Amino acid sequence: MYDVGMTVFNGLAWAMATFLVAAGLTLIFGILHILNFAHGGFFMIGAYVSYTVMIALGGALPLWLYLIGAMVAGVVVGLLGWAVDMLVFRRLRDVDDAYSLIATYALLLLCGGVVQLIWGLNYLGVMPPPVLNSVIFLGDMFMPTYTIFIILCGVLVYVGLELFIAKSQTGRLIRVVAADPWMAQLLGLNVKRIYLFTVILSFALAGLAGGLLMPNQSLSPELGGIFLLQAFGVIILGGMGSIRGAFLAAIVLGLIESFGVYFFPQYPGIFFLLALAIILLIKPEGIMGREQTA
Repeated sequence: MYDVGMTVFNGLAWAMATFLVAAGLTLIFGILHILNFAHGGFFMIGAYVSYTVMIALGGALPLWLYLIGAMVAGVVVGLLGWAVDMLVFRRLRDVDDAYSLIATYALLLLCGGVVQLIWGLNYLGVMPPPVLNSVIFLGDMFMPTYTIFIILCGVLVYVGLELFIAKSQTGRLIRVVAADPWMAQLLGLNVKRIYLFTVILSFALAGLAGGLLMPNQSLSPELGGIFLLQAFGVIILGGMGSIRGAFLAAIVLGLIESFGVYFFPQYPGIFFLLALAIILLIKPEGIMGREQTA
């Protein structure tokens, strides 16, 4: 039971860390229908911004200052999202998808260059807040408090997005525009403003994820690609544009990867890819079917 419990716990940790990164990526695809390869780069920038805030305030900080650093990262990256929408995304809305992929991949490379220019090539890191740098024992199981915190953050982000999309007026407008932007414009909705808000929120979620996951990473210019493949796998399996589907897919893939590594520790990472391929062969439209923002 100890082994099963720890394997499930590790799978949930993988799932929620990946979902934190995938949430903004899912949102931006659900309404703009752009596969944003640059998302990993802005996640990385968020992690570096949070690192800079924490170092400026003294390194290992109380939990509330660590959370402020993560929120500052979200705000900074959200503002970068505003600039990206004005300069790039608005030019991609009426062009072929291939151009969108090329443009966002170029943005990813630009993010790596900016990180190298500002923070250099050395690996950087910082410890979690002291309150999150301990272990909780549950019987024979030991669970790092930081990992528990990340799992809770993933659940809270999912619940928050679900409530926002389903219950708020802005969320309902986002769903209308995602379903039929042409009809929404005929009805008098400011589609460009809703697009802009969605981009800023998506980028802010990437920055927030970077800030929250930063203490668990060795920061380097390669960080942007580490979670990007996992995040894309999650949103593809979940059903392109479905927040609920991405959340469920993250849990499914996280548990499969965790149990795969438990039984075959010499093949880390392969079970995520195998599971993704097999499930998509069986259900190519993803867990939640057609694309949606819900």
